[in-house]
Amino acid sequence: MDPWKILKYPHMTEKSVGMIESENKIVFVVDRGSDKVSVKKAFESAFDVKVEKVNVEVTMKGEKKAYIKLKPENKAVDVAVKLGIV
Repeated sequence: MDPWKILKYPHMTEKSVGMIESENKIVFVVDRGSDKVSVKKAFESAFDVKVEKVNVEVTMKGEKKAYIKLKPENKAVDVAVKLGIV
């Protein structure tokens, strides 16, 4: 399974970048046909971290965003540095 078929790109707004530090969450735009379980597995395999919870929403533009909360032993800031967000 290629995780990058599910995970499209990180969502970068002021609010989503703030969530990285304050809530240990990363926001990704994901494939429209994916579900929470497949997003969790794809993110864990792509970044070698443990995911606590995934919430998804479909925006007015038709994009599907996944709010990925990492377990406390993993830091979202570390993943964001790998991605070049922070």
